[in-house]
Amino acid sequence: MTSKDNGFDTEDGESSSGVCSSQGGRFSNQEPPGAVKSGGETMKRSAARVKKFIERYFYQLTDGCGNANCQNEYCASSGKVKDLTPDQAAGLAIRLFREEASLCRGVRGREGEGEPKVPRTEETPQDAGSRRDLPQPQTTATENAANESSASNHHHHEVLNERKLLQVMETCKAENSHLRLIRVLGEVYSSPENLGNSFLKSDSPPAQPLEPSQLANMTKEDVRQLECEKEKDEDCSEGSAGAAGGCHHQLESGSDQTAVDLDSVRRAYSQLFTLFGSLIESALVLALITLSNYIEVDLRMGFVLSPRDGSSSRLINKQPCSLETLLNALVIALEIPTLGTNEYLEVALPKLCRAASYLPLSAQARLARVWSRHSAHKLRSLLEALQQLITLRVIIVSRDFSVQNDEAITAPTKLMKIIYYASLLAGDLDSPELREDDSAAAGCSDDLPWGPLPGHKSFKQPHVDDPLAQELKVNVLDCRQPLIPFTDFYNEPLSDVVEMDKDFANYKNHRGGDSADRSSAAAFSFMRYSFVLTPATKTLALYYDNRIRMYTERRISFLQNVVGQPANPYLRLKVRRDHIIDDALVELEMVAMENPKDLKKQLVVEFEGEQGIDEGGVSKEFFQLIVEEIFNPDFSMFTYQQDSRTVWFNTSSFESNAQFTLIGIVLGLAIYNNIILDVHFPMVVYKKLMGKKGMYHDLEDFNPTLYNSLKALLEYEGDDMEDTFMQTFRVGYTDVFGSSLTHELKPNGDKIFVNQQNKREFVDLYADFLLNTSIEKQFNAFKKGFQMVTDESPLHLLFRPEEVEQLVCGSKKFDLRELEEATEYDGGYTVDSAVVKHFWQIAHALPADSQRKLLQFATGSDRVPVGGLSKLKLIIAKNGPDSDRLPTAHTCFNVLLLPEYDSKDKLYDRLLKAINYSKGFGML
Repeated sequence: MTSKDNGFDTEDGESSSGVCSSQGGRFSNQEPPGAVKSGGETMKRSAARVKKFIERYFYQLTDGCGNANCQNEYCASSGKVKDLTPDQAAGLAIRLFREEASLCRGVRGREGEGEPKVPRTEETPQDAGSRRDLPQPQTTATENAANESSASNHHHHEVLNERKLLQVMETCKAENSHLRLIRVLGEVYSSPENLGNSFLKSDSPPAQPLEPSQLANMTKEDVRQLECEKEKDEDCSEGSAGAAGGCHHQLESGSDQTAVDLDSVRRAYSQLFTLFGSLIESALVLALITLSNYIEVDLRMGFVLSPRDGSSSRLINKQPCSLETLLNALVIALEIPTLGTNEYLEVALPKLCRAASYLPLSAQARLARVWSRHSAHKLRSLLEALQQLITLRVIIVSRDFSVQNDEAITAPTKLMKIIYYASLLAGDLDSPELREDDSAAAGCSDDLPWGPLPGHKSFKQPHVDDPLAQELKVNVLDCRQPLIPFTDFYNEPLSDVVEMDKDFANYKNHRGGDSADRSSAAAFSFMRYSFVLTPATKTLALYYDNRIRMYTERRISFLQNVVGQPANPYLRLKVRRDHIIDDALVELEMVAMENPKDLKKQLVVEFEGEQGIDEGGVSKEFFQLIVEEIFNPDFSMFTYQQDSRTVWFNTSSFESNAQFTLIGIVLGLAIYNNIILDVHFPMVVYKKLMGKKGMYHDLEDFNPTLYNSLKALLEYEGDDMEDTFMQTFRVGYTDVFGSSLTHELKPNGDKIFVNQQNKREFVDLYADFLLNTSIEKQFNAFKKGFQMVTDESPLHLLFRPEEVEQLVCGSKKFDLRELEEATEYDGGYTVDSAVVKHFWQIAHALPADSQRKLLQFATGSDRVPVGGLSKLKLIIAKNGPDSDRLPTAHTCFNVLLLPEYDSKDKLYDRLLKAINYSKGFGML
């Protein structure tokens, strides 16, 4: 059989994509003697000639033919070739060779092998003959008939479907040779047109009718799936058109349908890899490399038919390939079940990722929709393969090389983003109507005693939605439960090696990594792919952003001082311990009145009557004390939820909205200054801060008892609901003073009973009242204060609500062994010092409360940073010889000073006294 691909013919047993047949298989002993040697020599000669022609095309594109009057649009001498990078020129050269484009005479090959540069824009018969003068294998009568039937076409298209692939496999088994299968797979999987037009639904075999026993055992989900498949088939049959005879050219770009029969693909793969898996690996790998190169060239050079306007770049003697066809090819290729194995992981998968990284935004969105609808079960294994690919690359890459510049890492990350959004679409999505804008909170400044804030008409968060999320019209806040847990997307090895200072610099270039056109895109930034980074690494990005803003404000203050306008370069708060709330709120109120931008300066706290310079430790203590006071139930701004052990806004608080705004400022300042707080909000507070209203499912964390009651009401199926529950649309609640109050969820709610028809409405209205309506004024004021500090921060871009909770409260995992492993020693102490060994023995034996006191004594906070205690660099330093002095600490620098006590008992006694009586004393 003669197959034409890449502009040259191949012999039976050789793949047109450069795929060599495996000679170590079980059928190799059936080949005639000398066949392998002869085929190998033929392939070498053919490859050399192919290489020569591609080189000539390359130099034609880069150097030209030397004819000033050349009209060949693919010759540099004509002036029609745009500036090409070497990679682009090489890719286009491959394409031109494949399309048998005009080759100017005189174009040189390798250095010294060029012909005289004679003007010519048409290929001579000798050149054409040379291109076709490749070995012509013997063909059977059946194959000749098949070739003659397609002789009118300039290009031979080999396509597959399940039936045809099974027939080829049966033939190979009958002939006891797998070479025919290798050739077919090479022809199909090396060509975007061939693969993209394979396994179409119009070509799939009819489904077998179900037996009565199968129908009896079907679940509701099975029935729905069958109905969906029927609808998809009808949609395809109605829109079938085009040269391929399929419906994919008629599909809308926003559709989640695909012309590929993925069930048929999976059945075919199952049998293929069961029978011939090890025999076809090399063939498929090489074919996929060729496929990836063609797709990349098509996308980069614009050789694609747009699905929207039907336009395309001009091709030579060829109809443009549709973007839908390329997507089909990628979908089929990425369905290969062995992509995560070594053979594919090392070469083929990186190439496919690189090709997919050039997909335009609309195609990425289309792929995400198709995967979410048809390949949900495949996403996890594909994600695992990409994670493995990135991890392996991180391990072997040089530490001197930036991962942002390594396409073997960035390309899989870009494909992972498509899986990320497909996981969101395939998960449990809430209505976008639950998303809040900032208009309500923005208006709260008018209610403050000082009126509208100068220079801040509104504190809307910067628009940081991902372009792919906008194209899909989905937001991570909408997803209550993704198909794949968010934590599965974290790549810890990558997060550990990312240099966030460089990554942040790349992020500040707003085009960083967003464009599919590499020539116009700036450096890649993982901040725009934050789902792959651990919260600890993302915290560093936020830290750099905050510090740069602090330095900017400090520089502006210095410049103001130079021009005679005195300004404080820091946000200074001077407070008394006994009146810390009043003093802090008054100070912050003055700052908010005069210039809210001063809140973005570095915080410096001074306790009146106490000596010390705030290098971070005093601020930690300040926040700890103010949080203890603010969230004390006696302060009446927040109430304590006994059931969930969380605090909530007091709906009956006598405090003004300004007080809640200032509390929001305190929370924002803690994040801005990288300080962890001991606060216990339910998760719904962080969701609301990020822009999503509270809903029924949030009650599980807010009030578990109430949630279970409402869940039982929703699950009740009896017809006697009104008599059983006796619940109307009037609800009762108790305020902080113990008074019983009522609220009607809708007009005349006390006369409307909850029944089977309106129970969902009741639950939604009740949850909305508890989580949104009843605290609207208090929360909007609180959110306003929070945004006054974080309005320009990439907080929304980097963190999900669950991660914001970690950012505010720290990690819940308290493991002193992590702290021990990360601790450093100074002043003469080492890990083998007797005092050090005694210290850790005592520390591990302490009860949990005392361990937290020890952490607070040494660092100024008992909270665990994001990422665990291993992220906290504690230093234990020698503080002189044995004495009766107590241990001391420099909390600003996390330094614990220990005298060289002569016994373990003495160390134990002095250490416990220090940690139990240390508040306001002994810490600098």
